[in-house]
Amino acid sequence: MDILLSRRKRCAMDTNDLAKRIVVGERRALARAITLVESGRADHRADAARLLAALPQDAQALRIGLSGTPGVGKSTFIESFGMMLTAQGLRVAVLAVDPSSSRSGGSILGDKTRMDLLSRDPNAFIRPSPSQTHLGGVARRTREAVRLCEAAGYDVVLIETVGVGQSETVVAEMSDVFLLLLAPAGGDELQGVKRGIMEMADVIVVNKADGDLKPAANRTRADYAGALRLLRKRAQDPDGFPKAMTVSALEEHGLSETWDALQELVDWRRENGFWDHTRAEQARYWFHEDVKQRLLAQLETSEARAELELLSDEVSGGALDPAVAAQSFVAKLGH
Repeated sequence: MDILLSRRKRCAMDTNDLAKRIVVGERRALARAITLVESGRADHRADAARLLAALPQDAQALRIGLSGTPGVGKSTFIESFGMMLTAQGLRVAVLAVDPSSSRSGGSILGDKTRMDLLSRDPNAFIRPSPSQTHLGGVARRTREAVRLCEAAGYDVVLIETVGVGQSETVVAEMSDVFLLLLAPAGGDELQGVKRGIMEMADVIVVNKADGDLKPAANRTRADYAGALRLLRKRAQDPDGFPKAMTVSALEEHGLSETWDALQELVDWRRENGFWDHTRAEQARYWFHEDVKQRLLAQLETSEARAELELLSDEVSGGALDPAVAAQSFVAKLGH
């Protein structure tokens, strides 16, 4: 018993020390902390909870969610945009969620290797994380990684999603503004994105507005501007938002205008109370999500697992209807 208490005390001291190192901006401590919160081990989850509790609760960064179809140039845009922000003296963290291997669970793409200049900037921190088959375009613990970056003193946190299309709306539940990046294209692209993700977007940016693609980019921006006018106006938007813009990440044109638009939107929401309301609703959302995940984790206990497998066999054998079996399983869990 004494050994167990000593170990628990040592773990608590370790997380407190890690929290202090994060607050003073130690990059290695931040990287270690993100690895900790991403772990699924029960003891690591307990340590992660202690670490998050030890961090200051009032640290806030501007959280920018960024999504877009594959090949639209998200990494190039983030690098150019991030370099522009660091040149203004801002500290920028990039949480890039990569598609995962179904075998190893590791990242298929390496966003950090495609942001060479930004990764060497002392005012920037880039962390690629595997999505691990988690739906919604973000990793399961991205929200906690955002909290760690805020505690480390970063001014802007860019959350880059996997880029799988219209299902990537979960990022809107952890960001203050949502930027949708698109390539110069016509009706097929507009149809492919669908209303779901467009209704979440605060700013639509048509990238690659340079060279021979510039006229196409301008036409695409006009198409999206027209489409946005058909959507119902949201209470949290001032006049002129959501808006469509063009940018060339390669030639670094339109980056400052995009930043100005984001700042204008954020300032308006702060002044009109929408910032605090949205943050509160997001906290409520993630509380419910964490409860759901913990309840699902209980299904892995031996007793529940055995009952689940027994009913699964009956369902697969045709002896039970899936809905009836599910109702029976849930009823037994409640007793």
